[in-house]
Amino acid sequence: MKIVYSDKHAAHDPQTFVVRGVRQRSAEQPERATRLLAAARAANHEVVAPRIYGAAPAATVHAPEYIDFLQTIAQEWAKLPNASAEVVPNVHPARYPATYPKALAGRAGWHQVDLACPIGSGTWEAALASSEVATTAADMVLAGERQAYALCRPPGHHAYADMAGGFCFLNNTAIAAQRLRQKHQRVAVLDVDVHHGNGTQGIFWERPDVLTVSIHADPSNYYPYFWGHAHETGAGKGVGFNLNLPQPLGSGDAPWLAAGDIALARIKEFAPTALVVALGLDASESDPLQGLKVTGDGFHAMGRKIASLGLSTVLIQEGGYLSDDLGRNLVQFLAGFG
Repeated sequence: MKIVYSDKHAAHDPQTFVVRGVRQRSAEQPERATRLLAAARAANHEVVAPRIYGAAPAATVHAPEYIDFLQTIAQEWAKLPNASAEVVPNVHPARYPATYPKALAGRAGWHQVDLACPIGSGTWEAALASSEVATTAADMVLAGERQAYALCRPPGHHAYADMAGGFCFLNNTAIAAQRLRQKHQRVAVLDVDVHHGNGTQGIFWERPDVLTVSIHADPSNYYPYFWGHAHETGAGKGVGFNLNLPQPLGSGDAPWLAAGDIALARIKEFAPTALVVALGLDASESDPLQGLKVTGDGFHAMGRKIASLGLSTVLIQEGGYLSDDLGRNLVQFLAGFG
């Protein structure tokens, strides 16, 4: 399988991640991508560079003011007296009608939903390159490739149209799905990350042309907490076109793969002609975030199930953090496609 990769991801090296009030270095480190790349190369997958698109693909799913914020906030923030090295908001709007602020602190709080998405001087460059990796993979599939894997970093599925969160800035999965809509009337998204793809769900929430399905750890007790519950099915014309399959914390291969069967049945019913897989490898039993307990064999089996759909497929790298199994799990999953 062809692997799309850009080394520009390394420009984003976040240092801020707050867990139970304790500030520590982010789990979303540049080494994630280099380990995945090394494993893919060792398994003889072909690595190609992304094309240059600029922000146009991102603008198909993200709000203009949000893209402007991502492009400019780090430089503007650095001019503030006694500012931190990374943009980390200290205030967020309430869940009620609010007015878009002018102050940088207010804009940061508006667009950054949590403390897991600090913005540094290289974040925009890396996020933009990641979106170009996703767009290139989508264009390869549009041009006739059966599958392509976008080794995206930073990840994207927690990013809403106007909001970053959970290590994510531009929603690569949504960008790829929207790109595929140029040719395909119906596109499905299957998210197998341990965390619910809340940003992707939000972007397509009221649309019947993109089916979003997510298999993830139960958000009642796991990030993103507020989204990803089974009763969330869409709104307006999108009612019935979102399916969440939350799994009890610590679930292993059997329930995860059983949820995969339910997901694939819904996808078949929807009858798309293209598929985007939000490939989170953080469902692994050895992932440091410890939400689910999926083995390498489980990832291989899920890859085979998805491949059996026979759809034109774009694989988008989402989560999956530093462990000895990270690269092996990627190779196992890709091997499921033959």
